[in-house]
Amino acid sequence: MPNDEAIATTVALGGDGACIAEARHLAAEFLTRVQAEHGVEVSRRAMDLTQLVVSELVTNARKYAAGAALMNLRVAEDVVEVAVWDCDPMLPVARIADAGRVGQHGLEIVIAVAQGFEVQREPVGKRITARLALSDDPGGVVAGRRPL
Repeated sequence: MPNDEAIATTVALGGDGACIAEARHLAAEFLTRVQAEHGVEVSRRAMDLTQLVVSELVTNARKYAAGAALMNLRVAEDVVEVAVWDCDPMLPVARIADAGRVGQHGLEIVIAVAQGFEVQREPVGKRITARLALSDDPGGVVAGRRPL
């Protein structure tokens, strides 16, 4: 895909519990369509991790913000970018790893599997963006990060 081309979709998600599964399905359908219609290689691992990240980010939006959320999926070059907007202005903070803690590991998981991660305040609420490698072995490391 040329560097200046991007393939994207944005969907509004309701605030009910079904929106999490809906978002996962939409992400899988989007990546399947990107593969079929644009010839972009999407590994099974990228498909699974994208659905995991979507699930975690949408779950957090539903849990901590009242109302609907927006999800933007964008493929450019060798990454898929997952961005979730919600109306809560409070920025999330990843907690220190604690094997004894039950739950609340979602942000830690997203950061661990993402090639890039960003949180930014919006005029209303916030947007959380994670970038995931589309190939299985970007740079020879699990999370797709380049060695330092």
